[in-house]
Amino acid sequence: MRALLFFPVILLAMQSCAQQKDYNLIIGTYTNTGKSEGIYVYDFNTNTAAFKAKSVTKNVENPSYLALGEGNKTIYAVNETSESSAASAFAFDAASGKLTFLNKQATNGADPCYIVADQKNVITANYSGGSISVFGIEKDGSLSALKQLIKHNGKSIVKGQQAGPHVHMAQFSPDHKYVVVNDLGTDKVYLYKYNADGGNQVLTASDSVAVTPGAGPRHLVFSKDSKYAYLVEEINGGITVFSYSEGTLTEIQQTKLTEDGFTGQNGAADIHLSPDGRFLYASNRGSENKITIFAIEKGGLLSIRGYASTLGKGPRNFVIDPSGKYLLVGHQYTNNVVIFERNQETGALKDTGKRIEVGAPVCLVFAPIK
Repeated sequence: MRALLFFPVILLAMQSCAQQKDYNLIIGTYTNTGKSEGIYVYDFNTNTAAFKAKSVTKNVENPSYLALGEGNKTIYAVNETSESSAASAFAFDAASGKLTFLNKQATNGADPCYIVADQKNVITANYSGGSISVFGIEKDGSLSALKQLIKHNGKSIVKGQQAGPHVHMAQFSPDHKYVVVNDLGTDKVYLYKYNADGGNQVLTASDSVAVTPGAGPRHLVFSKDSKYAYLVEEINGGITVFSYSEGTLTEIQQTKLTEDGFTGQNGAADIHLSPDGRFLYASNRGSENKITIFAIEKGGLLSIRGYASTLGKGPRNFVIDPSGKYLLVGHQYTNNVVIFERNQETGALKDTGKRIEVGAPVCLVFAPIK
């Protein structure tokens, strides 16, 4: 009798492990191309890279960046529509992949291109507006009215791209005490103290770090041990490595995505760490359409391990699945997601031959099904 009782327990544990291999893959897009209908959700298996469409949320304007809310129960999206731009909130049923619209609030800053959320607040980085918008989160997950709007000032040396501030990313520091903001237009990384319950003063200015003039700070990621930060720079195709401690970034290395002798156009876009923290990947659009693979060495420094064509045009965003086995690249201009298998020992990428056909994918997010 004891053995019979024990058997169901083993079976349930095995089923639980099997279920953990399936995740929701949520894809944000540009709908103004006429090739996308909104936000897409797929079931993705991290053992085999098999995928299956689950839902499409329509009538959402240019949801070009997404953030998963606390507890996997909400999804927040930017609506990148020039001066009428907004942020939208959706209830999320992880099992079915269905999104239910809750509400939308104006960002009062044009063209938000990044969004981040925690339990209390949602923050957008407004590219054309050169600003940061902060919203509270209501009990049902919907967005409060705008709580705070911070506008940057200044410019840098590249005509057109740096004639004014262009905020490209806002994210929480690992200790959640700061919000780090990259401004492509001013060539600065700003650090704001974060007070979740601060009313209309959730963010207060703390520090800023200037990078190489003409670099164009875009996205930043922290190391697994939180001691280092890696900044990809859109205009010059560079990466700046910082040490990080208590709201202070200190530059320790500069390197680049391109090979020696490269004379083409840069358009560095995205940057991510492997789940084990051993490798760093960064994408370059422009005339490259490649991902550069770095190993993270002692002291947080980077060494190049190789380059891989993304096999498409416009690799604006990519993601590594939670198991670390696959790397998926969203191509804005060739309207697909290319799936690579990742060698977890060397960091190298190998084409699986699998493609998710979707219009203008520009944000990829993995989320648990349960």
